[in-house]
Amino acid sequence: MLVRAARPEEAALLSELALRSKGHWGYDEDFLERCREELTLRPGDVEQRRTAVAERHGRVLGFVTVQGDPPDGELGMLFVDPPAIGGGVGRLLFEHALAVAQTLGFTRLEIGADPHAEAFYRAMGATRVGKVPSGSVPGRELPLMTVDPGRRGTGRGSTPTAAEDRWS
Repeated sequence: MLVRAARPEEAALLSELALRSKGHWGYDEDFLERCREELTLRPGDVEQRRTAVAERHGRVLGFVTVQGDPPDGELGMLFVDPPAIGGGVGRLLFEHALAVAQTLGFTRLEIGADPHAEAFYRAMGATRVGKVPSGSVPGRELPLMTVDPGRRGTGRGSTPTAAEDRWS
């Protein structure tokens, strides 16, 4: 599996992947439609949000974004295509995001996590620090988590990749 910088022309593909991934958790069509805008990447967002993709044999399996300016930033999006969930793609993308963040001088990344993803982020070393309002559904709260990019010790995938140089 390869992690590389996403390309602006992949924005629509990544946006649809994000919706499929969100839908994996059993959310209905109305809920997913309310999330569409928040989960949409535009071509100009791809580089600005430091978007990276994981791909195998030319097929995009997931993506991650590292947003903001040091020292505090945000792991804004991390989505894995449903058929690839459980295959290490999320771990690889998470570790890539930490490596990029550390290279850029971030000392903390916040994560507004979907409740179904909280256990994954805890397993990756993130800590729940509170709640944050959903950007899509009024009245809904999401777990707010943080992680120190310098802690880097969850195992596989912690080696920085060449794509990090793009954002240094």
